[in-house]
Amino acid sequence: MMAMMFAATATAFAGNSDALKAIKKSKDYAQAAELLKQNLAQLADNAEKAEAYNHLVDLAMNKVTNETGTIAENQLAAQMGGKAKDYDTLGLADNLCFAIENAIECNKYDQLPNAKGKVKPRYAEKNAARVWAVRPNLVNIGQTEAQKGNDAGVLKYWGTFVDAGEDPFFAAQDHNAEKDYIGQVAFFAGRYAYQAGQLDKANKYFEVAKRDPQQKQDAINFQLYAMRSNLKTREDSLGYVNQLKQMYEAEPENDVILDGLNAMYEGMKDKAAQTALLDNHLAKFPNSFTALANKGLMAVNDNNAEEGAKWLRKASQAKPDNPVVWTYLGACLSVLAANATDQPTAQKNYDEAIAAFDKAKELDPTKAQANWGYNRYQAYYGRYGADDPKTKAAEADMK
Repeated sequence: MMAMMFAATATAFAGNSDALKAIKKSKDYAQAAELLKQNLAQLADNAEKAEAYNHLVDLAMNKVTNETGTIAENQLAAQMGGKAKDYDTLGLADNLCFAIENAIECNKYDQLPNAKGKVKPRYAEKNAARVWAVRPNLVNIGQTEAQKGNDAGVLKYWGTFVDAGEDPFFAAQDHNAEKDYIGQVAFFAGRYAYQAGQLDKANKYFEVAKRDPQQKQDAINFQLYAMRSNLKTREDSLGYVNQLKQMYEAEPENDVILDGLNAMYEGMKDKAAQTALLDNHLAKFPNSFTALANKGLMAVNDNNAEEGAKWLRKASQAKPDNPVVWTYLGACLSVLAANATDQPTAQKNYDEAIAAFDKAKELDPTKAQANWGYNRYQAYYGRYGADDPKTKAAEADMK
């Protein structure tokens, strides 16, 4: 029994179990990875597991080093007028992904106590540095695969690039070199993840993209679109509303989020929540175009022309270049003019309505955003009559 105990102890502390020997003997990545998968439980301790995963990193990096070496030779050959050699682009990208995945997994065991109860990381610093140095190749290869229409490859390579940048294992590496483009890569990775139906990944990548001021608004817009397009039940809608509320609390000044939350309340017919949202927002941001415009549109939907004109007039002052607001304002004023009980009031409202419609026409002459034509003609008709040249011109503008 003592001999058996001695043998078991020697095996554990020597770090040379048969399972580890078999894994390290293999020089083929796929074979070594399969052996590790099958024999993980047979490895003696955390140190052996870390060593086994480090072997996979070594094998993946051998391929990466070979292909990046060829790339470097080709660059030199191009300068010297020489001939470029072929290299395995996807082999490089796939093995980069393998190296990143296994370096992170290696570190998980490398940070745990060994058979002696000691934590002595052996691989973390080396693996993080060598993998991080070649990781940018994933960006260029992803771009090439996008041009080929290989959507799955683009998501894999750009997604892995972003995932690695977010993983704590690489936290100590220099992230400054990629700060000008990480947001763009994350944004497009999010779009490809959405197209693949991987919404959790899409949201993760959009969150990264939102840190980049240049990508933030596009990322928010697409993130909201992606979440909204996946709503199938009332429970889904309520969950989406809760997500929007969290986003709004984090960024109350963001009009896109405000507008999205307002639209959800409107669609769910929760007028009380919609009113509270807009009123509370205006209490903090009294010149918020989005809140003012939505207050006006709420009144329009309630057939309250006077209230609609009140809020839309304020919205037009907050953002004078929006033809939609000018068109709705003109419509509200036309209703007030038609309902006026005295001529001076009617004419005053028609004049203001015409001014609003004319502004809409100036901003959007082709009616691409707002179809102001018929309502503008009606305002001119009410103010000047059918035969006035100005009315005739407004009628021609309807076409």
